[in-house]
Amino acid sequence: MSNDDWTQRSLAHVWQPCTQMQDHAGADPELPLIPVRRAEGAWLEDFDGRRYLDAVSSWWTNIFGHRHPHIVEQLRQQLDTLDHVMLGGFTHAPVVELSERLVQLAPPGLTRCFYADNGSSAVEVALKMSFHYWHNAGQPRKRRFITLTNSYHGETLGALAVGGPSIYRDTYAPLLLQPIHVPSPDCYERTPGQSWEDHTRQSFVHMEHALAEHAGEVCAVILEPLVQCAGGMRMYHPLYLRLLREACNRHGVHLIADEIAVGFGRTGRMWACDWAPPNPRDDDAQPGITPDFLCLSKGLTGGTLPLAVTLTREAIYQAFYADYRAGKAFLHSHSYTGNPLACRAALATLDLFETEKPLATNRLLADLMWRQTADIRAHPHVAEVRQQGMILAIELARNVRSREPYPAAERRGLRVYRHALNGRPDFAAVLRPLGNVIYFMPPYVITPREIEQLCKLALDAIHQATRD
Repeated sequence: MSNDDWTQRSLAHVWQPCTQMQDHAGADPELPLIPVRRAEGAWLEDFDGRRYLDAVSSWWTNIFGHRHPHIVEQLRQQLDTLDHVMLGGFTHAPVVELSERLVQLAPPGLTRCFYADNGSSAVEVALKMSFHYWHNAGQPRKRRFITLTNSYHGETLGALAVGGPSIYRDTYAPLLLQPIHVPSPDCYERTPGQSWEDHTRQSFVHMEHALAEHAGEVCAVILEPLVQCAGGMRMYHPLYLRLLREACNRHGVHLIADEIAVGFGRTGRMWACDWAPPNPRDDDAQPGITPDFLCLSKGLTGGTLPLAVTLTREAIYQAFYADYRAGKAFLHSHSYTGNPLACRAALATLDLFETEKPLATNRLLADLMWRQTADIRAHPHVAEVRQQGMILAIELARNVRSREPYPAAERRGLRVYRHALNGRPDFAAVLRPLGNVIYFMPPYVITPREIEQLCKLALDAIHQATRD
């Protein structure tokens, strides 16, 4: 069957996520639907045999490429012994081994792993667990959360409530918790000539004020360390992380680090929290911070199966540990919590961090991405190219000097996406945009040659999308 056949069958019954379905309709749709037949490495292939470089890692999940042979083999072996068992009242080797390895890899002090099956659910766990901790500790007034503007933490109601972009949350506002929004330290908003560090330090004043005023009613601060991904890949200086950790300690408030998108090496280190600079006043201080809750998903299984985990501290775990009649248990569950197949895929993914040493390789690939985007940085409608490790974002603007954005209705980013799908004669790519932001977030197996071709294609697509 052809692409058209599968497209029509899909449109008859499938409702795509995060999509206005009318965009897929008609002979020349705004957002062409691509039926995928197979995938391997960094490439997707449709039913007509056309190949596309998966430059966004299938929504940031597929860090070691599609169908990596080691992950596939480990899944085959696991399927021969145990496919699924509920984790309530049972345990199994993959979840035990994975928990042990995650605790070893995580920022120091995180000793307990609570599993879910997607990133939003991991955030829900952290929010509920933080609130419930304070309840068990005799501080029931602590029931609010502080979040950054422009943040994104998922689509379930709790996660949505602590997000920022109005496009996701406004419709559901009557259903949502009311967090305390603090201005993002987003360095795109810095004044001309201001350094990232100075802007970040200046921005932190807003957080300090919010904590000082509301600490008695706040459970936790939640943020995406370094990169606000769904908010347009906006970035900020890691100094913010250290300042926030210290402020949360002073005010008795939890810190939730949502590393669902930025964890597992995506920022250049294993965890984005690892980038936090040490306190210069402390001779023994080490770089990096430990949040009270670390939310992980996406790259956890190498993009093969859904799995999420929320790691937390022993002291938080102990606040729930009591006789059942005390009513302190954390009664939260998912049917597929700790699924053995997903845990085995995660273990295989961690194996690859040991055997393939991607953090070292990624430094070279990230440097190449930056050098290959020199012509894009000089484009008259590119206001900024910013990068954090294996995340590179290109901000389109109508007027670069004033940073006047293109009107959202013009869908300039979508024009780039369509052009990249059509591609050059021998090269096409998936560059699904975030509004007027084009970004590269490729699998770690991308080659230097593929990066060069991707950057050339992106430049062509930006020319086409901004020429009128």
